[in-house]
Amino acid sequence: MMHHQQKELNVITAFIEEIGIDIIYTALNEPCFLPGLKLYRGRILVDKSKLQYPGDLLHEAGHIAVTLEAQRPLIGTPEMPEDWPSAGDEIVTILWSYAALQKLNLAPEVVFHENGYKNQSKWLIEQFESKNYIGLPLLTWMGLCHESNNEDSSVPAFPKMIKWLR
Repeated sequence: MMHHQQKELNVITAFIEEIGIDIIYTALNEPCFLPGLKLYRGRILVDKSKLQYPGDLLHEAGHIAVTLEAQRPLIGTPEMPEDWPSAGDEIVTILWSYAALQKLNLAPEVVFHENGYKNQSKWLIEQFESKNYIGLPLLTWMGLCHESNNEDSSVPAFPKMIKWLR
């Protein structure tokens, strides 16, 4: 891992742990959907030797964060419904990770790197940078943010979040 990636990883892991998601460092020998990462029972398992993109951690944290609290302990187990994550979950996870990038002052490319998101990374960055926040009504419905501040500046509008965990 390059020096700047180590710095990104430190910022990202501190944030994830601060919002209440545990990160466990362990060897992962089975194939993982994202290199060096696996979700299990509401925690993120990380194999530092296989992790390629620190931003992938934010995406995975987003999956845990937007999942109902009661379901988080089921993640990565046979008890979790097979349709998890749904298309809606995936969309709000992507938007959640963009909000996290904004909070942490990290470049969008940290999460939306060229080897992810089915070659849609550049398009996603363009949408978000032009304030076309795909999935915002759903993220708002989950109670994590406000769509706009309706001219009430005491209410932070997205990409600021009210809370990070559903």
